[in-house]
Amino acid sequence: MDTHVFASLAQIRVLLVPIGSISQQTFEKYASEIRTFDAIRLGDIAVEGTKDERVFPSHPPPHSHKALSLIRPSHFPLAIIGVATCSHSEALPDIISQFNGAQENCFVFEEGSSSGISPSGQQTELTIFPEMMGNRKLHIGTLLGEICSQIFGEFGVLIQRLESPIGNEYLNASLLPVLPLLTDMPPSLDSKDTLPPLPSHNSHPEISKSALSKVTPVMKRNSSLGVPTVRKRLSAIGAASSHGRLFKVMADFFLLAGRIEDALIWYTEAIQLLKSPLDSIWNASALEGMATIPILDSWSAGHGLQTSTSTGREPWSDMPTSLSKLPPLLQSPSFRRRELSILVVLYCSCVLRHTSLLFAICSMSGIPRTSISSLLAQTHGSWLLHLGPRERVGVLEAIASTYSCLGYRRKESYILREVLGCILDLIVCGRQEDAHTNMRSFGNKGNVGIRLNESSDGNDSILRLLKHVCKVLGVNLDAIQIMEDKSDPRSHSEADDDSDVYREPFGWPELQIGVVRESVAVAEALPGGKRFSSVAQYALSSLKTLQEFLEAGDQGIMKAVEYWSGRPVVSIALAPLPFIRLPIEKPMSALKPRSSDSNAILKGGTDPFLYNPRRINATQGKPLIVRNEALEFIVIIQNPYVFDLELQSLSLNTSGVPFESNPTSLVVPARSYHRVILSGKALAIGSLVIRGCVVQAPGGVPREFVIPLATEEEEERLTHKRSAALCEAGRFKYSGLDNFPWERKNKSRNSGSGSSRSSKTMLFLECKVIPEQPLLRIRRTTVTHGALMLYDGEMSSIRITFENISPLPIDFVRLAFDDSTITPAQQALAEGELSVFETYETEYALIHRPVFSWIKNDSVAIAPGRKVTLTINCFGKVGCTEGTIHASYSYIHRNPDDDGEEASVFHTRQISYPLMVTVYRMLESHGMDILPYPSYPMSTDNVAQSNSNLFVEDNGAWCLFSLDITNTYGTPFEVSIERVQEDVPWGEILVNVPPGSTSRLVIPLKKFLLSDDHTSRPIPTLSDRQFVVDKTKLSDAEQKMQRELFWYREELFKSLRCQWREAGGTRYGNLSLRQQRLTLTMLETIRTERAGIQMSFVRSGDSTEPIEHRAGKYHPPCSELVYVRIKVTNLTTTALVFTLDVNIDPREHVIHDGILCDIPVGRLEAKDSK
Repeated sequence: MDTHVFASLAQIRVLLVPIGSISQQTFEKYASEIRTFDAIRLGDIAVEGTKDERVFPSHPPPHSHKALSLIRPSHFPLAIIGVATCSHSEALPDIISQFNGAQENCFVFEEGSSSGISPSGQQTELTIFPEMMGNRKLHIGTLLGEICSQIFGEFGVLIQRLESPIGNEYLNASLLPVLPLLTDMPPSLDSKDTLPPLPSHNSHPEISKSALSKVTPVMKRNSSLGVPTVRKRLSAIGAASSHGRLFKVMADFFLLAGRIEDALIWYTEAIQLLKSPLDSIWNASALEGMATIPILDSWSAGHGLQTSTSTGREPWSDMPTSLSKLPPLLQSPSFRRRELSILVVLYCSCVLRHTSLLFAICSMSGIPRTSISSLLAQTHGSWLLHLGPRERVGVLEAIASTYSCLGYRRKESYILREVLGCILDLIVCGRQEDAHTNMRSFGNKGNVGIRLNESSDGNDSILRLLKHVCKVLGVNLDAIQIMEDKSDPRSHSEADDDSDVYREPFGWPELQIGVVRESVAVAEALPGGKRFSSVAQYALSSLKTLQEFLEAGDQGIMKAVEYWSGRPVVSIALAPLPFIRLPIEKPMSALKPRSSDSNAILKGGTDPFLYNPRRINATQGKPLIVRNEALEFIVIIQNPYVFDLELQSLSLNTSGVPFESNPTSLVVPARSYHRVILSGKALAIGSLVIRGCVVQAPGGVPREFVIPLATEEEEERLTHKRSAALCEAGRFKYSGLDNFPWERKNKSRNSGSGSSRSSKTMLFLECKVIPEQPLLRIRRTTVTHGALMLYDGEMSSIRITFENISPLPIDFVRLAFDDSTITPAQQALAEGELSVFETYETEYALIHRPVFSWIKNDSVAIAPGRKVTLTINCFGKVGCTEGTIHASYSYIHRNPDDDGEEASVFHTRQISYPLMVTVYRMLESHGMDILPYPSYPMSTDNVAQSNSNLFVEDNGAWCLFSLDITNTYGTPFEVSIERVQEDVPWGEILVNVPPGSTSRLVIPLKKFLLSDDHTSRPIPTLSDRQFVVDKTKLSDAEQKMQRELFWYREELFKSLRCQWREAGGTRYGNLSLRQQRLTLTMLETIRTERAGIQMSFVRSGDSTEPIEHRAGKYHPPCSELVYVRIKVTNLTTTALVFTLDVNIDPREHVIHDGILCDIPVGRLEAKDSK
């Protein structure tokens, strides 16, 4: 509805409201059908024939316009019609329940009902229009006529209230009076001098029946109504109040009722009485109503409704002169602040109606558009700020529309910019009001989350308005188009012509830049997700079209904020490299051949010396990293705030060799410490120093944070610095503004700069970058599932295939082994609590009986991408549960000029292969014994037929070695003992030991004798220990005996080799005898005597007949003299002097000649006999 039409003062407004659950589309459908009645003849209402114009708005004026109810009655709806739909009779009660009492009329339109809806029993205000009604438009017109009749009747009632003394007092009480409720006003005076009410044709309102029945003279509708009649009524109103306002209200009602002549009379009377400055507003309103009458009269004459009262002149010829008096009248008085908004509404509406009239007749009256523009410009001024947002938008919209029709495009864009500003204020204020409303409604309920759902309806219209304003001012916001993601790029290749001819500037750059800023601000304030694309489009389009005029600050933000969040970096540490990539520095001397590798096995991780400075320095060296290989640093970030801290960039700050690293962005949770991994690689050989981190907040400037190494010196430096600051702070007392912390810090820094001693150089995390190193991996093994199962003493082998996956060759490979039995033995050796004999046995088990071993090969080389297979020997040792094979490798023989590596060191890498080991104890050896060889008288034939392994010729030079073997496993084993003595024939004894049984193995051993020098040597150590302390405290004799037992035991074990083999299988191994102990008896048995004696009997004289010898015994004849021949042999390896003692038992049965004791034999050389 256009509220600024010049004839709107003569239009009756009827408000249309939806009732019930009617949709908007359906409501607009039926509302448009009602709006087709823009005028109704008074003949349809009264006897006289004229026309009643009416409009049908859907939105009432705001409540703040209530003060205009008397001075401008045409501004408000005078009737309300409800619009509803109904499909069946059951829905009517729902409509009635929603029907408001103020809505006295309701049109119910039937939809989708096969049978008509019966209105019986319903309220009379409900008017039902069946769907099949043929004359619905005629029926609607009739109902509208009845509504108008009711309105006219209410006019009479209101006039009766106003003509009373109390009503007139209310009417003149203030500038913009508002009548109270009818119940608060006394009834009208029952006097014959009261003004008659307006006639109401075909309508009898209940509220005015009593008043109308008492009025005898009825106002006639003719032009002879004179002033004397009015003067007669003045006596009844009273002299205290003026009656000009009452006449003006009556004239407005006559004008709304279509009685133009009566309205003209009352307007004339009102103008004559409204001469006071306080009534200037009413005077101007009356003049505007009077100026409307000639236009309506001319329009009625043009439609043949009545004879025109004009004298042939154009009705609008005197209008500009009369209407020009209105703005000064409306501006002249000084009003209170609360009345300014209403007065501005009256003033702007008056000027806009005046402008609309001039614009409507300018094409036929010759009024120039400049005159119309000048008049329209009177509307725009600072007084618009007193209007509410809705009224201001409406006024500015009408001004912009008029300028557009007049062809003033730039003025239109100027006004539209203000319209956009008002809309932006409404959006922002609406958000704030919604936020406060929700907070008040929900209170302090912590479990209620408030989420505003803003509607984006109307955004497209606002954006189109923005583009229109900018285009008028010479800014093309569509220079950059928003396209689909999958659009063809070739279709837009030539669409943008960047020729200088088409890029010439147009318009005022300052104005264009200002309107672009406003456009971006409006687009940002709009709700919905489309605003982001619009902001981007506007910004990019302005950069493209206004690049020459935009300053650097407008094109982009040239400044950034300093990092503000204190010190976020707590610490930096180098992440440990994977074990297979960890480089180990070795001296070149490690490549020289060594006599034995037993020391490394025996020492393990423990040095025999409690303090070794060289070993301590080696552990505190710089960490080694490889050139061009990725490494990681662990950075700890702290966030002391209650919100998440976002860091746009976090990178390492290094010095020394070039370092390549990519910064990372992260979000640190509130009040927490966050662990960040920063990766990079060194690009050259040398020293890499990690000074700290460079941190950048979003939109800020990067800042370096230095992180020194956490050493004792650094802690001492920080402690000294803190104590110095505390001492300096307590030394002086500051007053006033000098007590600010930053002021005290600056003064302390300035005063202590000259006297402060030089601080120590901070130490940082420093890494040594070495050349590229090869990389090896285990391709395959012969071990299943990494588990190895062996018998005790079993000898086996496994094969491991290594593959070089680096571009560098490998020319050095060394294997080292570790198992679960080495560490306990090394710990026992390191503690030094073992005896000398136990120490030797422990070292012997470590060196000569390792679980894993291999044959060293210095020629092992692996080319890039090639493989090599190595064989590792395995030995079953009881107690071993796990083992590890370590392979150290390197590329040693490289060109030193290329890498710059030091010639004194080289670097290796190590790869390990863990194994699970299970060793089964199946044979137990026990009961070792050494017995003298028995002497049995045997003939020569029997000896030849006997087993050569058990029977020997010289019984005195041999002994028997026996050992018991118990099979504790479920499989039979063949056990053999071999004799491997030097200069002694080889011999073997083989026994099959069934499961669960015990067998004894016996084999002859030739006795042997060790020299005194050999047996007097101390028990050796297999390591290079400088000393071994014997904790047993033995005497010299006991120590001598212990050494003899040790050396004879070792010689015994060298003479024997005990082996086993699985019966019917292929598995074999050695059976260790080192658990057996050698006793003194065994020692005496196995040790050869120093001298050998052979005795025989011979007859005396020349007789050659031998003495009878049977079964190893001589049987000399009784009472016959015989000789005893004794042969002494030196069995040692050195010359000795012997004496001989002969013992005869029983001596009383023998007669001898000569001495029996200390018989001198003489000096015998080694192996000599006498």
